[in-house]
Amino acid sequence: MYEESGLVVGDILPLLSLEKRNRPVQANGAPWEYPKEAQLVPSCALTHLLPSTQQLVSEKVGGAEGTKLDDDFKEMEKKVDVTSKAVAEVLVRTIEYLQPNPASRAKLTMLNTVSKIRGQVKNPGYPQSEGLLGECMVRHGKELGGESNFGDALLDAGESMKRLAEVKDSLDIEVKQNFIDPLQNLCDKDLKEIQHHLKKLEGRRLDFDYKKKRQGKIPDEELRQALEKFEESKEVAETSMHNLLETDIEQVSQLSALVDAQLDYHRQAVQILEELADKLKRRVQEASSRPRREFKPRPREPFDLGEPEQPNGGFPSAPAPKITAPLDQPSCKALYDFEPENDGELGFREGDLITLTNQIDENWYEGMLHGQSGFFPLSYVQVLVPLPQ
Repeated sequence: MYEESGLVVGDILPLLSLEKRNRPVQANGAPWEYPKEAQLVPSCALTHLLPSTQQLVSEKVGGAEGTKLDDDFKEMEKKVDVTSKAVAEVLVRTIEYLQPNPASRAKLTMLNTVSKIRGQVKNPGYPQSEGLLGECMVRHGKELGGESNFGDALLDAGESMKRLAEVKDSLDIEVKQNFIDPLQNLCDKDLKEIQHHLKKLEGRRLDFDYKKKRQGKIPDEELRQALEKFEESKEVAETSMHNLLETDIEQVSQLSALVDAQLDYHRQAVQILEELADKLKRRVQEASSRPRREFKPRPREPFDLGEPEQPNGGFPSAPAPKITAPLDQPSCKALYDFEPENDGELGFREGDLITLTNQIDENWYEGMLHGQSGFFPLSYVQVLVPLPQ
C-alpha cells in the first residue's frame, strides 16, 4: 500500500504532473487522463498513489461521499486544533511581553535552558532597560560628586535600577525555563505527532473508500485489510488526541509557574522601590533642614588680551581622519540614516562603514561603529564583507 512506502496523499498531490510518458494505460489502450489538479510524481510511485488520488479528486471535484468520522472524533479534533493555535500565539505574546525589543527577543529565544539549570549563565545575555538606566544614573551621579544632593540621589536610584535589572533577568530565565520551553516542546512533539497521525488516517480513509467502491471487483481480503488499517489509524489518532486533552492540567501548571514568576518579580521590585523611595524622602528632609549657603562672587581680576596666537605656527589644523571599518573583516555600509528607538540599538548615518560581529536573525545584525556596539536592521545596510558561515 502507498502508506507503507512512507508517502501520504497530502504530501504528493501537489507534485503530480501531466507528463504522458508517466501515464498508465486503460484496458482499451487509451492513456489514463489525470485530473487537471494533478502534477508530477515518479512513475515508480504511481501504483501506490493513483487509487487514493482518484478517490480524493472524486470527493473534492465530483462531490463523492467519503467515510464519515463520528462526532466525538470530530469534537476532539476541533479541540486539539484550538489548543494548537492557542499555544502558538501565547508563546509569541509571552516573549513579546518579556522583551519588547526585537533584538533582545531574538536572544531570549536562543537561551540555553540547560545551562540556566546548571547555573552556568547568570543573565540572559542582553541588557535590561532598567540596568541601562541604572548605569546612566550611577555614571552621572559620580560625575556630580558627593557634594551634590542630586548626584547622591542619582547614585541611590541607579543602584536600585541595577538591582531591578537583576530581578528582571531572573524573571526572564524563570519564565523561559518553566513556561516557554514546555509549551514549545508541546508544539514540537505532541501536537506535531497528532498532526502526523491525522494525516496518515486521511490517507488510509481514502484508500479504504476507493476499495469499497470497487467491492466485488477486488478480493474481499484486500478490502478487509484496508478497513483494518483505517480503523487502526483512527484508534491511534483518537488515543493521541485524548491523551493530550486529558493531560491539559500540565499546561495549567505551566501557566501557574508563569504567574508565580511574575508575582516573585513584582514582590522584589516593590521592595527595592520602597527602599529607594524611603532613601529619597530622607534626603529631601535632610536637605530641607540644612541652611542654604549664600553665593559670594569672587572679585574680578584684570584680563590682558595680549597678542592673538595661531595654533600650529599659523597653519590651519588638518581635519581629524575619519575612522572606517577595514574591508578585510565582516562589514557593511549604511544606506540610510538609522535612529535608535530602543536600548541596545546602534545608530548610524548614511555612508558609515559598520563592522559586523553577529547576525541575530534574518532581519537584524549586531555590529560596532566608533567603539559602540548595538543592533540594527539589515534593510538599512549593504553587506560588503559577509560574516563567516
